Amino acid sequence: MENGKIDFEKAYEKERELTRTLGEKVAALEAERDLLAEKVNRIKNNPLYKIYSPFKKLLMRVKHLFTRLKNCGSPAGVIRKINYKRRQKAAMASYGTKGFPNAEERKRQSETVFKNPVKISILVPLYNTKTVFLKEMIESVANQTYANWELCLADGSDDAHSYVGEFCNKYAANDKRIIYKKLEKNEGISGNTNECYRMSTGEYIGLFDHDDILHPAALYEYVKVINDRDADFIYCDEVTFKNGNINKLITMHFKPDYAIDNLRANNYICHFSVFKRSLLESTELFRKEFDGSQDHDMILRLTDRAENIVHVPKVLYYWRSHKGSVSSGIEAKTYAIEAAKGAVSSHLRRHGFSDFEITSTRAFETIFRIRYRVFGLPKVSIIIPNKDHKSDLKRCIESIFERTVYPNYEIIIVENNSTCDDIFDYYKELESDPRVKIVKYTGEFNYSAINNLGVKESTGDYVLLLNNDTKVITFNWIEELLQYAQREDVGAVGAKLLYPDRKIQHAGVVLGLGAHRVAGHIMCLQNYESVGYMGKLCYAQNMSAVTGACLMVSRKKYDEVAGLDENLKICLNDVDFCLKLREKGYLNIFTPFCELFHYESQSRGLDTDKAKAERYEKEVALFKERWKPVLDKGDPYFNPNISLDHNDYTIKPLETV
Repeated sequence: MENGKIDFEKAYEKERELTRTLGEKVAALEAERDLLAEKVNRIKNNPLYKIYSPFKKLLMRVKHLFTRLKNCGSPAGVIRKINYKRRQKAAMASYGTKGFPNAEERKRQSETVFKNPVKISILVPLYNTKTVFLKEMIESVANQTYANWELCLADGSDDAHSYVGEFCNKYAANDKRIIYKKLEKNEGISGNTNECYRMSTGEYIGLFDHDDILHPAALYEYVKVINDRDADFIYCDEVTFKNGNINKLITMHFKPDYAIDNLRANNYICHFSVFKRSLLESTELFRKEFDGSQDHDMILRLTDRAENIVHVPKVLYYWRSHKGSVSSGIEAKTYAIEAAKGAVSSHLRRHGFSDFEITSTRAFETIFRIRYRVFGLPKVSIIIPNKDHKSDLKRCIESIFERTVYPNYEIIIVENNSTCDDIFDYYKELESDPRVKIVKYTGEFNYSAINNLGVKESTGDYVLLLNNDTKVITFNWIEELLQYAQREDVGAVGAKLLYPDRKIQHAGVVLGLGAHRVAGHIMCLQNYESVGYMGKLCYAQNMSAVTGACLMVSRKKYDEVAGLDENLKICLNDVDFCLKLREKGYLNIFTPFCELFHYESQSRGLDTDKAKAERYEKEVALFKERWKPVLDKGDPYFNPNISLDHNDYTIKPLETV
């Protein structure tokens, strides 16, 4: 770049050379992969391999245990993990049959008269279903406290499993709400479910697997939100159980409210999906080309059309884990991976996205990283407040120069009343670089005012607020943020920040978290290798707020909400900024694929003295007053069944909810 202009010819040649080099590396890696695959096949075909197999399984278990211990990071991390597991185990005990309504509550729910008592058609495709699964599934519907339902059973079982029809017909003979049909041939999950849909007559449709169980109050809770909130798409929290006992829980999935970026990366909605019939645009519910992930495709399509998506934050669905079910491991249905990628691709194309890439993450094969195209080369202004602390600033600046591959950026250093001579010597060094501009702020310390001044003096299309005590890790860090900041529906984008020992410092901000019940960093101090609760550290997701220590937003949107509020001089200005963006209808996003070290608060110290503590309390009070309705309602991206006393997704026992 010369005189602020990009030499596109040189940039093109540089990229072409880089592409050639990478192509050679890919070719070499492919050759190495083929060689290794050949060696693996030889090993597997060796008779000794079968003899060794049982010992291998034991070795893998030991290795898995060692990895889990290693991922804790330290003895203190192991203790934290043990305490977390202890809390989870205690909570799990309350979410099985103990959470079912007692006789008095059953009577109250059964006698409730709704203004709009909609009929819900529950669709269950059958195929060679075990009798015990059939019995528990059907009876979990028959035992619902809400009575206006129909159970549509389409059976594609083969002749060797004719008992399925006999068993279902017995139930249908005793309850006219149960409708059974034997299909001429098995059409798979999609085809069989579509036949269920054609059999149905309800205003709302519910999707139910043939081997799972519904909570007795599931339909009551759904009809309640249909009446109270005019919901047209509803889902709930769910748990996985083993050994045929819903009191033996394996996982507990407490979900956020509707979050489109979460849903694109991970079908977190899953069960128990109920939706208004009118949302369907055809007579078919599932598209056969997405078999294996037909529910993800369907949920993406229906939520696109829905006007009132409501999450009922209660465990109302029990997902059975057994050999052959997806809940027991994706290896049971490997074709689901490609089907899920196809479903997300179809959704993204409907929304006008192109040139994106979808890859599996280390959390799970069907939890995805989505790389979006960055359009053009818009200028990014990196705003760095600084006072003294030459070593911190130098480390930050050098990491930007060394690791930034994005060509069009400027650095605005806002000098805030430094007193050390060495920092001014460093400024002189930087002033010779055309990418760097130094502006002076002369007032008393006000983080918001300092950043606002930096933005005012910048010329970029996008603003990147950055603390001086950070160090870039990810080479394409700007692109990782910019791909989201360019979207019209996105406000602020935040990065994954790490302490120097690689423990997590920031993975998004949750409202109400912490002692002050205002806002806090989720997953703080968790080990770097952790995948997080339900894989949350492995995919980009919607959050109420992200930290201003590394935050990108378009300049237009920064100005639209009048930047950072200068009444919040020290704390919560970034959270306030994100909530202003949210209030305007924008989404805020945390991405784990942009990483930086953060040497937190080293540049100004901690708020421990009396004056700073009083200032902090005053700003907390101002924030609470301003955002009281939002705080009272709770963070929509954080489930109310999860404790706000811990930052590790500790589940609260049911009695305390």
